[in-house]
Amino acid sequence: MQSIPKKIAIVGAATLLGKELNEVLAASIFVTAELILMDDEEALGKLESTGESVTFVQRIEPESFRGCDVVFFAAQPEVTEKHWQAARQAGACVVDLSGALEAKPGTRVLAPWLAAEWPASALTLLPDLQTVAAIPAHPAAQLLALLAARLQAAAPLRALWATLLLSASEHGNAAIIELHQQTVNLLSFQSLPQDVFGAQAAFNLAIALGEEGQVQPARIAETIERHYTALACGKLPELALQVVQAPVFHGSVLSAAIELETATALDALQRALAGEHVEVLTEMAAAPGNVGITGNEVVTVLLRPAAGKGTGTRYWLWIAVDNLRLAALNAVACAVEMSRLRPQGKVQ
Repeated sequence: MQSIPKKIAIVGAATLLGKELNEVLAASIFVTAELILMDDEEALGKLESTGESVTFVQRIEPESFRGCDVVFFAAQPEVTEKHWQAARQAGACVVDLSGALEAKPGTRVLAPWLAAEWPASALTLLPDLQTVAAIPAHPAAQLLALLAARLQAAAPLRALWATLLLSASEHGNAAIIELHQQTVNLLSFQSLPQDVFGAQAAFNLAIALGEEGQVQPARIAETIERHYTALACGKLPELALQVVQAPVFHGSVLSAAIELETATALDALQRALAGEHVEVLTEMAAAPGNVGITGNEVVTVLLRPAAGKGTGTRYWLWIAVDNLRLAALNAVACAVEMSRLRPQGKVQ
């Protein structure tokens, strides 16, 4: 029987991901758990709504983790590095959204949604008693692997290409603030702040930005490709990916293409894609951009034949997703799977 955590902590509660986690937890099976919000000095004392109540953001202290069943790390990587061991020593399951722990022994990149559709891959995509920390797969890697797995169930996939248009929210609140300020300054002919992006991001599409900035699309591409490879379990085609920084504030879109081994009808592929977590559209006019998917808990997909016919081997996909919501949903799903282990013994 699954143990429902009684006490949960979010480290980085004032970040965009932390706020998103707060909302998702309030609608999850963890809604009855006591929620502790923690962050750095700048966020201390802030009020955050947690379900129907309001909670103060607390200072991160080792004793703060006492009694916690699950701790989510949604802060900067250096914050995770500093405090995750204290959470482990307190007996909590650790879910790391910062990426700081991915190279640590015993961590595992997880995608419970995908594991539910591939029972044979559960040993790879789900935690075990030796899992030190769960690393929720990058949202783009998770959704591409999920869609590829469903398409391959209808027809063998030969190739998968994708271009991801990143929004500023991918990099946190500081990036949103800087993009806004750059936009305002450009329109008023003033100099541009570049601490986060290292270059002009407003009114610009770029695959590389300033070397001194915090945003490096190539590094994000490496993470997505690495996570996709882990999720594919050798059963999906290799991903060819291009990541582009877009001058938008929130939401991610992908333009993807697939090549099948055999000609397959459009309606057969649409049926294969449809299911839990995925909404399949049939009309181009209905396809949303990054604005239309804010707050959505499903991935929206428009599938079109590349040659303009109803049957073929090559298809285009237009995919829209709320990047923060999908990241939070996957993190909570990882916490559910980690919690399943608690009645069997302490997570090692």
